[in-house]
Amino acid sequence: MKIIKYLIQFIIICIFYVIFKIIGVRLSSFLSGKLFEIIGPIFRSKKITNNNIKRAFPDYNSKETNKIGSSMWNNYGRVFAEYLYMKNFRNGSLSKNISIDGKDILLNIKDQNQRVVFISGHFSNFELMAMQIDKLGIKIGAIYRPLNNIFLNKFMERIRKKYICNNQIKKGIGGLKELIKLNKQGFSTALMIDQRVSQGIKSNFFNEKAFTTTIPAQLIKKFNMPVVPIFIERYEGIKFKMKVHKPIHFSNEDTIENITIELNKTLERMILTNPNNWIWSHNRWK
Repeated sequence: MKIIKYLIQFIIICIFYVIFKIIGVRLSSFLSGKLFEIIGPIFRSKKITNNNIKRAFPDYNSKETNKIGSSMWNNYGRVFAEYLYMKNFRNGSLSKNISIDGKDILLNIKDQNQRVVFISGHFSNFELMAMQIDKLGIKIGAIYRPLNNIFLNKFMERIRKKYICNNQIKKGIGGLKELIKLNKQGFSTALMIDQRVSQGIKSNFFNEKAFTTTIPAQLIKKFNMPVVPIFIERYEGIKFKMKVHKPIHFSNEDTIENITIELNKTLERMILTNPNNWIWSHNRWK
């Protein structure tokens, strides 16, 4: 039954992508954003989204909370449509739509052939961050979570490997082994630290304990690498500002727990910069 369900989903998505290809990126992104504002709360619990927003903004009323939730779904929909145009964002006419504040930091990492851990969250069109790092010639492996839909996942993996970065590492034990192998070969790591995980530690996140990945902290301890936080923000529809922060260095005395707490604090600050562009629908505090 799942196979049939996934196949039907894939066919529907393909139909949408044919339409999006015909009408162009700007209109596709806009219409998909509006569509997701309507259907998003149907497939994902609005209550979970609003409760999560309340954790960060306890004083917000229902109108303010709903506004953030609506903006989140709009961004979600835009990203869905923009996958079809990743080639254009990398090398085509849309590449000029991405500006980088802190590009000198990335170039310095490249010139020194330095290994770092790039961290971020699911902000704006989050795929564009690893794309820009890879485009500058920095050797990276990006950790990703495969989609449940096996048909759609193959399609997305192809896009990611071709236009975002070639070294796509599946989340899990096998992926961690591959990640360590790449790090030994001088590769940096790019990963999102905002997803709920089943294997990790409970760490403070907006004043409540949430299961958090320890992969960044493990890499920092094992390879003595600095952390480089990156944030990306959407503006004027399909334009993006990417902010590369200065590297954060931890000492040998810092524990995995302490490092993870500090990285969660960094993530919180990025979320608060523009809460409309973060994905609040994941139940991080379950």
